[in-house]
Amino acid sequence: MPSFDVTVAGEINLDLILYGLPLALPPERELLADNFEITLGSSSAILAHNLAVLGIATGFVTRMGSDELGAIARRRLAESGVDLSRVAPPQEGTKTGVTILLHHGEQRHILTYPGTMFAMTRQDLDIDYLAAARHFHLSSLFLHRALQPDLPDLFRELKRRGLTLSLDTNDDPEDHWDGVLHELLPLVDILLPNEREVCRIARRDTLDAALNELAGIVPIIAVKRGRDGAVVQSGEERVRVAGQDNIQPVDTIGAGDSFNAGFLAAWLSGYNLSTCAAAGNIAGALSTLGVGGTEAFRSKEQREVFLSARQFPVIRTTPSARCGGNQPDARGTIT
Repeated sequence: MPSFDVTVAGEINLDLILYGLPLALPPERELLADNFEITLGSSSAILAHNLAVLGIATGFVTRMGSDELGAIARRRLAESGVDLSRVAPPQEGTKTGVTILLHHGEQRHILTYPGTMFAMTRQDLDIDYLAAARHFHLSSLFLHRALQPDLPDLFRELKRRGLTLSLDTNDDPEDHWDGVLHELLPLVDILLPNEREVCRIARRDTLDAALNELAGIVPIIAVKRGRDGAVVQSGEERVRVAGQDNIQPVDTIGAGDSFNAGFLAAWLSGYNLSTCAAAGNIAGALSTLGVGGTEAFRSKEQREVFLSARQFPVIRTTPSARCGGNQPDARGTIT
């Protein structure tokens, strides 16, 4: 039996978030923010953190720098119950990546120093560890520059060993949307883009056209649409699920990664696609109630009340994976 429900190989860094700055940033001026937060960042680490909090036994492999930023990020991730036993000690003198987010309501500037996220290679990954799960997930495809050439072989090996696979490409900073992407798509069981990303991946101008293009390649495509909910394509079936209402967001950073966590937790528990999309919407909405992508999940009282009120589905993990992470009670909330 697998040791984990999900394994994740990906980047880890901190998000430094400044609020209250103008959208236009004139040079040579000292611009004053009205608030500042430090949270666990990176799509991969946010997903792993929130999966573990939702009761999914999760293993994580990454490469981090020898600086204090990496140590803080690792401690934050470990607090969620994610297994970090195969993360190698950092090489002396290396630097962990960092993302600076300038929050402007529904818009934001995103400034990233990649650091070690560009440097992770196949040699940093323990294939037996990654394969000791039912499912494998990869985020931030275009940030894994050193790993990219080996990803098709990695995906094929994990498929050969019986795992299902999911991919969230996130944005392509160069806006090329090529490389190994189209070699990976036929190997993926679930693709988790937002609306802009799915159009760029399919090279189509509309969501419907993009889904029609990709439906014969990827078995399940779950498209995140923010407050408008989600659209899921599976073969010829297309499911639209409304977003969560009566939400007053504090911060939308990490909401897409939190959607991924909710969707995958429900999918691995055997629910239908409508329920999975609804679970994704609930998890994404919860994320917006705190700063960054994990703070609302770290607040046990807020999390339990919200998930119970929104009827988040009961999460079912594999028997051998239940020794790790936090587990849901009969209502689907976390004890």
